[in-house]
Amino acid sequence: MARTQGSHALTTGPKLREAALRLFAQKGYAAVSMRQIAAEVGVQVGALYNYTEDKQSLLFDLLQSHMQDLMAAWQVAQAGLMTPSQRLEAFTRFHIRYHLTRTDAVFISYMELRNLTPENFAKIETLRRAYEAQLQSILTEGQASGDFDLHDSKITALAVIAMLNGVLTWFRSDGRLSLDRVEGIYWDMVRRAVGCAP
Repeated sequence: MARTQGSHALTTGPKLREAALRLFAQKGYAAVSMRQIAAEVGVQVGALYNYTEDKQSLLFDLLQSHMQDLMAAWQVAQAGLMTPSQRLEAFTRFHIRYHLTRTDAVFISYMELRNLTPENFAKIETLRRAYEAQLQSILTEGQASGDFDLHDSKITALAVIAMLNGVLTWFRSDGRLSLDRVEGIYWDMVRRAVGCAP
């Protein structure tokens, strides 16, 4: 039987992920059917099951890939940085810039966790905690060395990430402030929040 037009192993898989990510972000996971995803990709719905077991597996794969890519990118970004202050500034700037270039993935990473099965949720939550632990480790190290003045590294880590995530709700590339300027302002706020000297 002839392959459905557009169904090519090297292109359909990535197109499937891109379409699902976009549709989940626009309409919400529950409102999107596999038929809609297939139409977006340009293949018969049956062809999708060559690339994913079902819609739940597709959502899980998108969320897992996002977190794994995030962790890998952070490891590269912090390479060679020695002091807690250097690493904290790098984390602040990295988190903002990385997430602003992946707004759909970030959106479903927060909004669609509720649609994961308990088993899949636990796996994604483990990855999220591992990322948060990277920041907490920086804060703990800085607290121990006297570079930072803070009460609780875990609570501070959660507060810092929440503050950095806020940029995604209002930043516009054509707005009043450049991304570099926004990163600098947020680094100054983070620095002050943890009692880090200029």
